[in-house]
Amino acid sequence: MKEQQNIPTSKASRSARFVKTGINIGGNYIKYYSKRLFNPEFGKDELNQDNATDIYDSLSELKGSALKVAQMLSMDKNILPKAYTDTFAQSQYNAPPLSGPLIVRTFKRYLEKTPEQVFDKFNLKSTNAASIGQVHHAFLDGKKLAVKIQYPGVGDSISSDLKLIKPFAFRLLGMSEKELNIYLREVEERLLEETDYELELKRSVEFSDACKNLNNVVFPGYYPELSGKRIITMDWIDGLHLKEFLKTDPPQDLRNQIGQALWDFYNFQQHELRAVHADPHPGNFLITPAGKLGVIDFGCIKVMPDDFYEPFFSLISSDTLTDKAKTLDAFRKLEMILPNDSPAQIEFYYKAYREVIGLFAKPYMNNVFDFSQSEYFDHLYSYGEKISKMPEFKTARGVKHFIYVNRTNFGLYNILHELNATVRTDTYKPHLELAKTFAADNSL
Repeated sequence: MKEQQNIPTSKASRSARFVKTGINIGGNYIKYYSKRLFNPEFGKDELNQDNATDIYDSLSELKGSALKVAQMLSMDKNILPKAYTDTFAQSQYNAPPLSGPLIVRTFKRYLEKTPEQVFDKFNLKSTNAASIGQVHHAFLDGKKLAVKIQYPGVGDSISSDLKLIKPFAFRLLGMSEKELNIYLREVEERLLEETDYELELKRSVEFSDACKNLNNVVFPGYYPELSGKRIITMDWIDGLHLKEFLKTDPPQDLRNQIGQALWDFYNFQQHELRAVHADPHPGNFLITPAGKLGVIDFGCIKVMPDDFYEPFFSLISSDTLTDKAKTLDAFRKLEMILPNDSPAQIEFYYKAYREVIGLFAKPYMNNVFDFSQSEYFDHLYSYGEKISKMPEFKTARGVKHFIYVNRTNFGLYNILHELNATVRTDTYKPHLELAKTFAADNSL
């Protein structure tokens, strides 16, 4: 893949790139409607692919929060047409990499040395490039290392980029402005944390230590002395990304083993730590030659406060859904039902939310669950698509914590479905009592 020689970093240059993309999309629509004049049956597949390509090309050039939003949307299978999710999925670990001179400049700025002065050997050609940064091979004292380097300017352009993304998000997501603002504010908070590599290094050490006893899950060691504000150095973990792993046609028992490791990794964090790795895209994991799950990124962490955790998990892990009064109480605490709703609205939202949560909760309601079931996912996606088109859901509902917690759990479900894995779901259960804190000093 061709290396990128520079990144637009000023607000003006990034805005100009968005304007150019908007013009391209306008041209795509003109082409589409021209073809429709001659063939009224002409579908939107070509339009969707052209738009997806133009938007992705623009976002991949800009990097940072712009590309991160595309990455997030690629995981929401029921929100966008397939052309968008397939194209945006490239951002998970296959974005255009930065050139060597830009990498050297980053080292000089943050470590005051060139890569060759820090390591015995450093490969200026990246091995993986994603939305926030890219990874390089290095060696020091015989150790094989992975060096993650953040793209220039991404941490400083988050707020302005998200404002520029708004028009595209309006068209793609169909959200109301209020709902979109809530979504983007929560995304902005997490992205500000994700571009803070000093915070990520601290969390990586804490979480990998907290999760070290999980079966078939491995983590790299981290090197604070070789890291900085925009650079993280860790042990290299050999392995395959999910797509590469599946191409090897792994046996079912190995699929199940990796699936179980993923389930335990996420549910241990949710229920024992009350804070979770909230970026479950395949680029953050490797399957090692020994058949273990390698976790290589802790940039995005979502802390779950008690006033969210208790009502949310009571809906999927207890008898709450069978008791209408308890269900309505949980819905109100989670702002899924609002104080000014009429009796008719309360009844409508009660039935709609109860159905979708009942679907989501199915894996929790059984000790073992087969995630290969296409009919389960077809039902889940079709119902999600159905309610997304209802006018009643065009207004913002639900506390902000839903954005990343739903993304985390549905992302986990999607990976398990791709694996066709059958897993035990009773290994780490919700604790519906006063939350335990992960760190006494509130370090998270």
